[in-house]
Amino acid sequence: MAATSAPNLARIPAGEFLMGASDAEEDERPVHRVYISEFFIGRFPVTHDEYARFVRATGHPAPAIRGLPLIAAAGRDALFKEMAAPYVWEENEPPVGHGSHPIVLVQYDDALAYCRWLSDSLGRAVRLPTEAEWEKAARGGVEGHRYPWGNDIDPARCNFLVDPSVKRQRGTRPTGTFPPNPYGLYDMCGNVWEWVSDWYGAEYYGNGDPRDPRGPSSGAMRIVRGGSWVNDDVSMLRCAYRHKVPPDTYAYSVGFRIVCAA
Repeated sequence: MAATSAPNLARIPAGEFLMGASDAEEDERPVHRVYISEFFIGRFPVTHDEYARFVRATGHPAPAIRGLPLIAAAGRDALFKEMAAPYVWEENEPPVGHGSHPIVLVQYDDALAYCRWLSDSLGRAVRLPTEAEWEKAARGGVEGHRYPWGNDIDPARCNFLVDPSVKRQRGTRPTGTFPPNPYGLYDMCGNVWEWVSDWYGAEYYGNGDPRDPRGPSSGAMRIVRGGSWVNDDVSMLRCAYRHKVPPDTYAYSVGFRIVCAA
């Protein structure tokens, strides 16, 4: 397989961190100390341009409006299609002007397929982050904050829906638009939700492995992290927030980033 350019990665050092939040959702408790081995994570979410190399190399279906996900039920199908339309590819080409924006309209299995292709191309194991790895990376080595930069939401630091009345005029932003966190990672809060590898488990926080937890062995729901440009509820942008979705979900607000082993 033809080689592709190496992804832009940040090293996350081995060590413990405090995972969860004591003053928020029940499934974010209890706050507990977790040890994570060293790993490397993408500084940015995967972009349309990066995903395009994968689509062209493999023939994998390009992002499109397919069978509508559960979030488009209950009469929301027209709105979903309207909001998704700017991100639909034409003839395997990303939407004009979106090359440096995070990829969206991808299901969990699409993200896994991308990781398999990139692993083969680079000769190096590439995967989705675990939920614990994602949260450690998002916190940037600083414990106890709601957001990567502190406890107060800041529209100068991330892309979220400050004014719900202009939702139709908003959208994703190019990666790197907002300042990075202390680990040099961009868009860990806002812009797009990001798939992680774990199954969702409501009780897993209290019962999981304290060293490199991988999540439950099975489940009915997957997890996305970080919040997105469509969220006006800023609690969903917190480092500890866990958003559970069916694994076949896709949306104009869900993408992913990659991890490589040390």
